[in-house]
Amino acid sequence: MKFIGLDIDKTPWVGRLDEGGVLPLATVTEFWADARGWLERAATAPGQSLPRDTVKEIPFVPASARIFCIGLNYRAHAAEGGFTPPEFPTIFGRWTTSLSVTDTAVPLPLGERGLDWEAEVAAYIATPVWNVDEAEAAEAVFGYSTFNDLTARRAQKLTAQWTLGKNADKSGPAGHLVSADEVGSLADGLQVRTRVNGVEVQNGNTRDMIFSVENIIALISKTMTLHPGDVIVSGTPEGVGYVRTPPWYLGEGDVVEVEIDRLGTLVTPIGGAEARVGA
Repeated sequence: MKFIGLDIDKTPWVGRLDEGGVLPLATVTEFWADARGWLERAATAPGQSLPRDTVKEIPFVPASARIFCIGLNYRAHAAEGGFTPPEFPTIFGRWTTSLSVTDTAVPLPLGERGLDWEAEVAAYIATPVWNVDEAEAAEAVFGYSTFNDLTARRAQKLTAQWTLGKNADKSGPAGHLVSADEVGSLADGLQVRTRVNGVEVQNGNTRDMIFSVENIIALISKTMTLHPGDVIVSGTPEGVGYVRTPPWYLGEGDVVEVEIDRLGTLVTPIGGAEARVGA
């Protein structure tokens, strides 16, 4: 089953995504308070679907969500940057205010040569998670989406801490949410592709991940409780722009597509200063 966020009278809702339409289900707060229940009820929920082209799509996670992003989590990506695969996951945070949705223009941050692309699979937590093993962690995943961890490399590399470069306005676009039962295990292998202006720049597979989503969730849960709506953004395969000769960055007018098996395609245009409006 597929879900998106939508704006209804300036209130964030979650809706079931159907062929050509969206059925509003509950406010974002209500949905994540009982995500498993809404997954069961969504199939038979009453109501009238809204035409997709009349809906204002917005992020579907609660404002209180934590976004845990994982760096250097594909063997080939670590190698292309000259890094030794880490012993533990490299975890950094995004704020929900950096999130956006498909077809939303992302502004270029000041002082950057451009933005860099990072196609990723995002996993969404359904139930409170504390001190779990990997099997229990797998049961806590509600579903997955495409994600593009667009990065301001100059800001990222100012210090050893990556936070600034990973939170530019609207730089965390996510696709629709697909329930875990329709996706299966990432260990089975999902192809992860990125295209810039139609040219393929990334083509990797989740089998190349160093740390599984389940392993990451279990590790985090030893330190803090994960809550419904929290997000694990699981890392990117090889092919990013900054390691190329010469480096390749996204500029105004470029369009980047992230396509992942079973999750669909996320489309993000790169805009100028006008794209910052409403950030």
